Parts: sequence; C-alpha cells; structure tokens
Amino acid sequence: MRCGWTDLPEELRIEIEAKTGPIGSIEPAPAGNHADIAATLHSPSGLTFVKAARKLADRDGPEVMSLRREAAVNPYVSEFAPRLRWQAEAGEWVAIGFEHVTGRRADFTPGSPDLAVLAKTIHALQSTPCPDVVQMTVERRWQAVTEDVSPMAGPALLHTDLNQDNLIISPEGRTYVVDWAFVSRGQAWVELGLLIPWLLKAGHSPREADEWLSQFASWAGAEPSHIDLFSKVFAERWRKHGEASSAPWVGELAALTEKWANHRLGSRGNPRPAGDREAVRRRG
Repeated sequence: MRCGWTDLPEELRIEIEAKTGPIGSIEPAPAGNHADIAATLHSPSGLTFVKAARKLADRDGPEVMSLRREAAVNPYVSEFAPRLRWQAEAGEWVAIGFEHVTGRRADFTPGSPDLAVLAKTIHALQSTPCPDVVQMTVERRWQAVTEDVSPMAGPALLHTDLNQDNLIISPEGRTYVVDWAFVSRGQAWVELGLLIPWLLKAGHSPREADEWLSQFASWAGAEPSHIDLFSKVFAERWRKHGEASSAPWVGELAALTEKWANHRLGSRGNPRPAGDREAVRRRG
C-alpha cells in the first residue's frame, strides 16, 4: 500500500519545495509498485514526477535501492528516460524528482503501429553500452530455481520491464522509457524474453511472439538451449510467486510465462526437437 504525501518527514518536504517551489497540488500515480510514494507535483516551476521510499530500520530496503538505481543510470539513458532533476534525502526517506512527460501508454496488440516504435526502441537500447554504475545482474533472478544461470549472464544494458505502461509516446511522437527500477546487465536476448508475457497479454500467440522477436539479432543469434532454459526458469519462478501470492497480476504472469514455456518446451517441460529449434533460428 502506498503512503500519502504527509507521511514524508517535514524536513524532506521542505527540501523538495525548495527545488520545486510551493506545491499547489499533488496527483498520485495511478499504477506502479516500486516506491512508497509516486506522484506528480504541480508547482510554479511546472510539473515534477516524484518517487519516494522509506529505508528499513538499519539499511536501504528494496524500494530505496530501486530509486538509487534509477538515479544512477539516468545520465546514461537520456535518449530514453525522462531527465532526473534532483535527489533528496532526509530522515528515513529518499526521494527523486524527474521531468514530467505527457503522453499515452503504448499499445502492443497485434497490428498496432506501436510495435514498430517498440522495435525501434529495443534496437536503440541494445546499441547502448551498459555503464559501470549498473551493478545488478539479471541472472540473479533465477538462482533459486536453477543451478546454472550463466547462459543469461552478459554485458548488455537491460531495462528488464518493457511493458506497455513503461513506454510513453508523447503527442510530438517522442518515446520515453520509464521505470528503470530493475535496470541490470546480462545477455541482450534476455530483454526480449522478459517482454514475452506482455506480448501474450496484448493478444499475440506464442508463435507470433516468437516470430516478432526473431527480427532482433540478439534473439535470432542466441543459443536455442539457452532460450529453452530461460523459458523453463522464467515460468518456474512465477509459478513459485503464484503459490506465495494471491495478487491477480502475479497469477496472470504465472499463467503467461507457463503458456510461453509450454510453447517453447512442450507441455511436459521437455525441450522441443532440434529441428523445431533450428526452424526458429532460420526465421531469424
């Protein structure tokens, strides 16, 4: 559950207003769960999008760490992300303020022109060097469900959550990628694998998603057995999440990743015959 603006310590609110000017109104964000507070501030200096999170008793908690990751990577992804304007910290709280961007969320449904926008964004992202400030490795996500996560390890910059809500298209046609909370380094094709549930949710069949992904050299050139492993552990991780949580969105992601794994591996979890894997490779 998110906190309210008045839950921030007074000294932090004073520090924020010193940067924005007097706050006239506060508009809470309608979605997202990587911060205790996410809101648009209306002030004489314009609109500012703010995220804030409370530390744990003796250390940074997951939400604070996600804010620090977003702040650290922002200067290196200015082609994609809204500009970070300031950072503030007081008491047990950390806050970061971004330029506010206006636009619509992307549409990933089959035939949508936004799929071309998504593809262009991915191509650009996969051409961007991963800066040293990105320390989190993507393969850590699956250490609890497989002994060998090395096929997912790599040097590429990964946003890791390119869902429709995180791609904002402005009225002028500029595309923004928001929410870099889990920015990581890994194999470039893993970014595409993490996109699959969102393509399925938007109405693509697993085969259609596979064919769409084959336009990217990182996916088409990946070792098929590595994608097979990823598909298996991706579904297994979300299955475990589903057992531990009754949240509808968790159950939905568990079902979507299982649907993909069944397509990729077969209903009994076995890798598809080599000929099928070669067919996917040739389509790339």
